[in-house]
Amino acid sequence: MPLNLFGGLRPVEPKRALRDLLAGVNLSSINIPQVLGYSRIAGTPVVAGLYTLLLPPVAFAIFGSSRHLVVAADSATAAIFSSSLSRLAVPASAQYMGLVCVVALLSAALLLVARIFKLGFLADFLSRTVLTGFLAGVGLQVCIAMLSDMFGVAANSRYSLVRVWQIMDGLPHLHYPTLALSTLVAASILLGNRFAPRLPLSLVAVVAAIAASAAFHFAERGIALVGPIAGGLPPIRLPKVTLSEILELLPVSVSCVVMIIAQSAATSRAFGVRYHESVDEDADILGLSAANAAAALSGAFVVNGSPTQTAMADHVGARTQIAQLALAGVVLLVLLALSGPLQYLPRCVLAAIVFNIALGMIDLKCLRDIRRESPGEFYLAITTAATVVAFGVEQGILLAMALSLFRHVRHSYRPHTMMLEPDPMGRWVPEPATPGKVTEPGLIVYHFGADLFYANQNRFTDEVRALVKQAPTPLRWLVIDAGATTDIDYSAAQSLRDLLEDLARQKIGTIFGRVNAYLRADMDRHGITAVVGSERIFQTLHEAVAAARTGLPSTD
Repeated sequence: MPLNLFGGLRPVEPKRALRDLLAGVNLSSINIPQVLGYSRIAGTPVVAGLYTLLLPPVAFAIFGSSRHLVVAADSATAAIFSSSLSRLAVPASAQYMGLVCVVALLSAALLLVARIFKLGFLADFLSRTVLTGFLAGVGLQVCIAMLSDMFGVAANSRYSLVRVWQIMDGLPHLHYPTLALSTLVAASILLGNRFAPRLPLSLVAVVAAIAASAAFHFAERGIALVGPIAGGLPPIRLPKVTLSEILELLPVSVSCVVMIIAQSAATSRAFGVRYHESVDEDADILGLSAANAAAALSGAFVVNGSPTQTAMADHVGARTQIAQLALAGVVLLVLLALSGPLQYLPRCVLAAIVFNIALGMIDLKCLRDIRRESPGEFYLAITTAATVVAFGVEQGILLAMALSLFRHVRHSYRPHTMMLEPDPMGRWVPEPATPGKVTEPGLIVYHFGADLFYANQNRFTDEVRALVKQAPTPLRWLVIDAGATTDIDYSAAQSLRDLLEDLARQKIGTIFGRVNAYLRADMDRHGITAVVGSERIFQTLHEAVAAARTGLPSTD
């Protein structure tokens, strides 16, 4: 298992590194308060959220490959393990934190196994279309989640649609000072991004809000604050665990790992596509394993490649893992010296910042382009986004994979087929494979645009039989252009042999052109070569058509 260390940093360019350092400092103003919120979802002390931004990002920067993926606390994995662990121990208790660290350690071990077996290929089943829909859905989901803090109303459901209902139900109790502060921050950042995109507006908003909150006693005016945060470095130790606890916690760890692999792969692939960069998903899995091991040793909880925080990092200009290292440095400073002032941060200010970032995850231009060029794929993207919003990120990712596979299978099941006809200049021109037409008297050149397998075998044989049956003149030759076919499975081979034998009984010869080595091996293995004859199998279409025109015997 070769290691490619610091793949998310190299090559290091001095000017780019300086910009990433500044981006990391700016990112800290958003991520630090956000992980405090995630710690509440996880049921841990709020300082455990800060710990997820200390050692785990450093571990991922060493072993991972993605230049953009931010590895830290995430709401999806926090919700997964907290719902199970809360039944075993009191949230935020010492026993509960011990179980939390065990889940992180088990997740690290399972991710290492996933790296050994190279399960990073799962990301290949996510098309660009559904990735766009996935990120749009996550963005909309986060926007909805932020509205309750921005309005100052209670909404605690993990399901977005239920949260919308709770927010609407709470509108009569709207807290106007909270809404006014949220609107001021959101509008300032929105306008600032439009007219001064290089300024660290989020950092300015956080510092100004903390200062104003302390000076004007926002808490006494009913504006909710983040609250006290314990400082100091985390203790480094292995969590104590028994065999019975491992067996009991293994299912929830597996659930977290599935979420981590799918969500991290989707996010790193999405931003890799955006910046035309290659991503080694297997290296990222190793980085995620190291990050979760670091979380377990430092008293934190399961960490994940977060689409929200990765979008935030992208928004503030981060382009390499140097930004995440800078973020870890700022967290270290906060833990040592600045945890006191952070307690005065209004939650609505954090919500307004995150709301603006989440809006940026919805790529309307790309969605419009998809709709214009491929309406069917547009509906796949919208379905993925709607699933994320209605049911959750994990369900949205699984649906994204399923839809991507479905699209591929559908294309293979109903591939493009055509007949080739010569134009007046003698060049081959593709035409629809319409029964009643021929390439030239006595000859049909037929192209099937996919591998032959059990699901599309009948489409192939039925279309060939229809072309032969309705040919306007007696047919002597059928040339099959196999340029798009590299594989024939057992079921399709049986149907193809039956077709060839049926054509031979009708005194129609069959010739294969553009047969590559892989297809030829399948034809030999399944006995197709024996039926058609090796002298009628050619590597080029030109040779196949020439053989038909020179008049090989049409039957054996």
